[in-house]
Amino acid sequence: MNEDFERLGRTPANYVPLSPVSFLNRAEALYADRPAVIYGDLRRSWLAFGQRARGIAAGLGAIGVGKGDTVSVLCPNIPELFELHFAVPLAGAVLNTINTRLEPETIAYILNHADSRLVIVDRELIPLLRAAFDRLGRNVPVVEVSDPAAPSDETLGGTDFEDLAASRPLEASSGMPHDEWQAIALNYTSGTSGRPKGVVYHHRGAYLMALGTVAAWQMPHHPVYLSVVPMFHCNGWGHPWLLALVGGTKVFIRQPAPPKILSAIREHGVTHFGAAPIILQMLAETEGAVPFDPPIRVLTAGAPPPPSVLEKTRRMGLDVMQVYGLTETYGHISQCLWQEDWNDLPQDEQARRQAQQGIAFPMVEEVAVLDSGTGQPVPRDGRTQGEIAVRGNTVMTGYYKDAAATEAAFRDGWFWSGDAAVVQPDGYIQITDRLKDVIISGGENISSVEVEAVLYRHPAVQAAAVVAMPDPKWGEVPCAFVELRAGTAPDPAEIIAFSRDHLAGFKAPKRVVFGELPKTSTGKIQKFLLRETAKTLGA
Repeated sequence: MNEDFERLGRTPANYVPLSPVSFLNRAEALYADRPAVIYGDLRRSWLAFGQRARGIAAGLGAIGVGKGDTVSVLCPNIPELFELHFAVPLAGAVLNTINTRLEPETIAYILNHADSRLVIVDRELIPLLRAAFDRLGRNVPVVEVSDPAAPSDETLGGTDFEDLAASRPLEASSGMPHDEWQAIALNYTSGTSGRPKGVVYHHRGAYLMALGTVAAWQMPHHPVYLSVVPMFHCNGWGHPWLLALVGGTKVFIRQPAPPKILSAIREHGVTHFGAAPIILQMLAETEGAVPFDPPIRVLTAGAPPPPSVLEKTRRMGLDVMQVYGLTETYGHISQCLWQEDWNDLPQDEQARRQAQQGIAFPMVEEVAVLDSGTGQPVPRDGRTQGEIAVRGNTVMTGYYKDAAATEAAFRDGWFWSGDAAVVQPDGYIQITDRLKDVIISGGENISSVEVEAVLYRHPAVQAAAVVAMPDPKWGEVPCAFVELRAGTAPDPAEIIAFSRDHLAGFKAPKRVVFGELPKTSTGKIQKFLLRETAKTLGA
């Protein structure tokens, strides 16, 4: 060993903990007069945004919020939640954004489990928070956001958010963590089975997530970004921090209904947004939608997008890139990067390629598909199934107050996703299912994702989900739950026959159930509910 190299150590001059808070310092100086926020008639520059964030941080400190305290937020996508992504870490605290569509019992569980020191709530959601407090059996101190666009003026008597913002701002040099491993956010999993788990993010991961997304999405300076991805979902995939890095403008619409999204895109010259596949499908089917030129850059995640939806969005001028990730990985960690040799393929084949989960983002060390028994990579044959495993700096610190779950997730030096996938000959990953959703029928593995992609091609199908149904002969068989488009009325036999025309017979659904599908607020279909229903159908 050359000791001369080893003697050179870290000093404040050559080692600074990584934190997205530093992006705000730069944005205030470099992009001071550029717009950071557009919301209705509201406009705020990056300088004004930064001063408010620092004022909020000072206000949090004044009411006793400090390092390591959890600040829970129950709020839609509005400017105040954007500000809190900087203000809470500036105060040294941990941001806990709560899914606004959860029921009171789960919100009460999160507030208790997260050791919430304070709840910041939009007044429209005060009835929900009050019901959660009732389940909790106690109140937590409250700060209330009075958005003029909120259809409610209820109050719990808490401090007004603007009182925090009016505090004297912290100095620009303050707010950086002493340790980049310090927690910046606490996000809860969807809780589709059992209680949700608290996923801890650190400053380093949040910083690298923003940098990696800029490179992977090839983002220019000054994008105009429409806030569609809920900021309670993996902190909006890290995009709030990213926008400070590139001097972007964040456009808000309180309710992201398709007509409002399309209107906001045209009115404000939106260049980028992220959305779940279900949102893209609704946009593509909005009557009177005129194709965008130049195309709008879009990231989609949350579920593998049906190729048929990607075909439609391309025709309407949306340049969609499929990305893949989990709450435990700060959001997206792989991307389906377009390859030039796809340009000459038929449109349906282009869409099929585009629906893959692709390759690792630049800030991720490795995304692999491994045999869960041996830990060895599966061959690149597009057929051999394994489990997606991840390692890198944008993997969670661990599950909050759950050492056993953390240890189980971090096995053999990898984070194991629970997602089944294959690797194509070009190295691109393609999800075949959640491991628990693979249907094993007569010894044959059936991918519910493959069956669903076929169902989406039927003109009457609005949404589809396929799960296992018990069968006395085959063990289990596919059961399709289908949400129909308005004005259509096919019978189950027609859907089954259509499936058989496009799939091997054993993969086709043996039963079709029509009705509205249960979904999370981010557009994910809640298959655990459908599996329970299918158990009764096959009994």
